[in-house]
Amino acid sequence: MLDELLHFDTLAIRTGHQRTAEGEHGEPIFPTSSFVFSSAAEAAARFSGEKPGNIYARFTNPTVKIFEQRLAALEGAESCVATASGMAAILSVCLGLLQAGDHIVSSRSIFGTTSILFDKYLGKFGVATSFVDLTDLAVWEQAIKPNTRLLFLETPSNPLTEIADISALADLAHAHNCLLVVDNCFCTPALQQPLKLGADIIVHSATKYLDGQGRIIGGAVVGNQELVGKEVFGVIRTAGPSMSPFNAWIALKGLETLSLRMKAHSHSAMRLARYLEQHPSIEQVFYPGLESHPQHQLAKSQQSDFGGIVSFKVKGGREQAWRLIDQTRLLSITANLGDTKSTITHPASTTHGRLSDEQKLAAGISDNLIRVAVGLEHLDDIQRDISRGL
Repeated sequence: MLDELLHFDTLAIRTGHQRTAEGEHGEPIFPTSSFVFSSAAEAAARFSGEKPGNIYARFTNPTVKIFEQRLAALEGAESCVATASGMAAILSVCLGLLQAGDHIVSSRSIFGTTSILFDKYLGKFGVATSFVDLTDLAVWEQAIKPNTRLLFLETPSNPLTEIADISALADLAHAHNCLLVVDNCFCTPALQQPLKLGADIIVHSATKYLDGQGRIIGGAVVGNQELVGKEVFGVIRTAGPSMSPFNAWIALKGLETLSLRMKAHSHSAMRLARYLEQHPSIEQVFYPGLESHPQHQLAKSQQSDFGGIVSFKVKGGREQAWRLIDQTRLLSITANLGDTKSTITHPASTTHGRLSDEQKLAAGISDNLIRVAVGLEHLDDIQRDISRGL
């Protein structure tokens, strides 16, 4: 067992791997659907839970287990359950912890697909959602009802990088016997650890920075043994939104360089944000590292750095925003983020395109808004590419 006092960078490389009889140095991939038992009695003991061990790769796989143990260590958590995608992680939390008649209070400033999951699909099964301003604590409290069970948020938010006061929302949630669920996709545990600030559950899209090279789809839920290790795990075991062993292995390799990459993303994003803030063709820049950001001091207090996402409004409307995007030659026009390759997208017509005009307006998603996920290319090249459209 590893010393629990090891530093973050060491945990990201060493946690979870118990070498097999082959003595391998790198983590192995176990591409098997099932596992063999030594006897009928052992099979019965594993299926009943009396004896630990592998049963079926839908919910027990050694490679996936290494990823789960490593991410749990990085977040300072008791338990982690890996999922097939980030959206599968959010859905699994809801299926495991909610029932018909329950109520969610969610930030309005979340990924568009998450809004649709809450509003359209969970609503079909009797779980209602109220959407509120991420940064207004009083509005959060006003929205809580006797049947509210979850408070859900992203911080920093997508795509405007608004910052929530995690500690204050945790206190509010617990005062009303609710759970606080935080999507930590933009920061990762390398920059922010919500459990230490009072959150109950963290969800991740491993597709983004945890992998870091745009190679896989995956997700994770992190928290304590009761909520995550039992209730959310039960959903994975029964419903099967499972992470594949190969994807778990890829994500493991991503975790090894997570700290280095997040520092590099943050450094370049800070410099790009300062450049854009001074450009005459830019109306407004959204980046928590800027002193002009309304939650700059809060971001400094609960994050170790400011992340790789820079959003900005160009002067004009959609035509000007699309023109800027189309003028780029280096940046990838794609809605994904967290890649070594810088990406650029128009949120109003992509990530938040399925929202109504009223929902976009309420979330601050305007037609002149552009989101850049700053990669690991040289900043001069990124900046020059964006400048073509400006």
